[in-house]
Amino acid sequence: MARSHGKLTWGLIAIVGFLTVCPVLMLLFGSLSEGLTTSGSFTLAKYISAYTDPDLFTVLFNTAVFVPGSALLAVVLALFLSYISVRTDMPFRFLFKIIPVIPMMIPHILFSISWVMLLNPSNGILNLLARQLLSLEESPLSIYSLPGMIMVEGLLDMPIAYLIIAPAMASFDVALEESSRVCGAGSGHTLFRITLPVLRPAILAAFILCVIRCLASFAVPSALGMPGRIYVLATHLYRMISTGFAADYGQAAAVGVSVLVTSVILIYVYRHFTSASEKFVTISGRGYKPTVIELKRAKIPVFVVLAVLSFVLVVLPVLVLVYISLVPYSMVPSSRAFSLMSLKNWSAVIADPVSLLSLKNSLFLGVFGASLGILLSVFVAYVIVKVRTKSAGLLETLSFLSFSFPGIVIGVGFMWFFVRTPLYATIWALLAGYIATYLPYGIRPLSSAFVQIHNHLEESSLVAGASYLTTFRRVIAPLLMPGIVSGWVLMATMFFRELTLSVVLSRPGSEVLAVQILRFSEDGQWGKLSALGIIMIGMSTVLVSLVNFAGAKMRKV
Repeated sequence: MARSHGKLTWGLIAIVGFLTVCPVLMLLFGSLSEGLTTSGSFTLAKYISAYTDPDLFTVLFNTAVFVPGSALLAVVLALFLSYISVRTDMPFRFLFKIIPVIPMMIPHILFSISWVMLLNPSNGILNLLARQLLSLEESPLSIYSLPGMIMVEGLLDMPIAYLIIAPAMASFDVALEESSRVCGAGSGHTLFRITLPVLRPAILAAFILCVIRCLASFAVPSALGMPGRIYVLATHLYRMISTGFAADYGQAAAVGVSVLVTSVILIYVYRHFTSASEKFVTISGRGYKPTVIELKRAKIPVFVVLAVLSFVLVVLPVLVLVYISLVPYSMVPSSRAFSLMSLKNWSAVIADPVSLLSLKNSLFLGVFGASLGILLSVFVAYVIVKVRTKSAGLLETLSFLSFSFPGIVIGVGFMWFFVRTPLYATIWALLAGYIATYLPYGIRPLSSAFVQIHNHLEESSLVAGASYLTTFRRVIAPLLMPGIVSGWVLMATMFFRELTLSVVLSRPGSEVLAVQILRFSEDGQWGKLSALGIIMIGMSTVLVSLVNFAGAKMRKV
């Protein structure tokens, strides 16, 4: 048994190591190479050229404002929503626990572009409305700015911060706050001396994770930053490899190495804060009882704020896409606009061969790619949880290494590798990159599921004469079904909407939906973009619903 576990572990280390370490090594190789097709000729010229670029200082400044600003906004919103939905007597609290997570289902590129349609200075719906009502010659607002980028990215990353802070808020013993008030402390003093310090690990962990996601973000900087000539590191890298007469992949790799090192360090800090959370435990076995705080007169205004925020997070992006997909050009909703509505944009998208190919490719990657990824995740999670050896610890480290990989950076690393193989410019290159990048999203829920399955079940089956395959199929797999469904849904959703890795690896013939939507955005084809976006959201929702339904049926069998 130990020998078979050893073979399985080292086989998985080889597969996962290839997926995670290989692109990093190729990124380093590319940053030191003279050219994309050269080998054996190493130079530091790419580093010198990349880090002496006069535009780099402006890019770093924009990144230094955009990343922490967006992360801070996401954490502040998450703190507010967590406190209201978990600790207060707000009506419909159960809805406000679900609404903050729903934006995770909307692709970031579509959410970003919906705000472009609302607030771009030339024909944004809200700007057109303001110019009509206030008789203005120029638009009062522009989404093509750092504040606009921070606002949209903060809204997009808020669900991640909420999922970290809300459980900590729910586990907070309110008796500590009550003791502080009994001793004469005011509400502000209690907040800053008791509540926030106890929640500090969760807050810092949420902030650092949001910083990592903002650093890797490409949808918002490309849709909102590039039209306004505001470049951050992600779009700076994209510009290196996609514009000009000769793309400089070596310089992109040189800059990418620094981004990757920064992300790895931030992941280490994040894991430090999450592992230190037991020092801040406030609930023990001494009769803890959560206390609900009465909002009293503040209930109505807080409810209005939550309703507006929920509308902005969930309803507005989809509503804008539906409206723009039906009108010939961007216009303020009016009787004339409704009279001009038609399905021309939908017909154009359905008749567009590139859009149909991108839909086909995204479906293949979402269904087949997620299935392949979850199969690998099952075996990796099994070894991590059930086989407690040093090699299993190495596998765990390798499997979560990709969590710190910014998509566009690791895409450059994969590109350096695939350009020397027949996989270059094919959908199989995207498949390998997707699985490498999102493998932790499959392993996490499966690891939790394996923890709950006692070893005696497996041992009893083996003692009764069943093979390992039969034991897994008849005993382990049915018990794992909730984790398998959760992991598959998460991976399929990520694959279906993936953009940052795709913009580097996709080529003509291997386009995916997110890349096609970005191209429509760059060409200003808002109607086609909106129609394709609604199709994307609809298919993603149907796919997730079908898998959840099938999973529920299988659990009953």
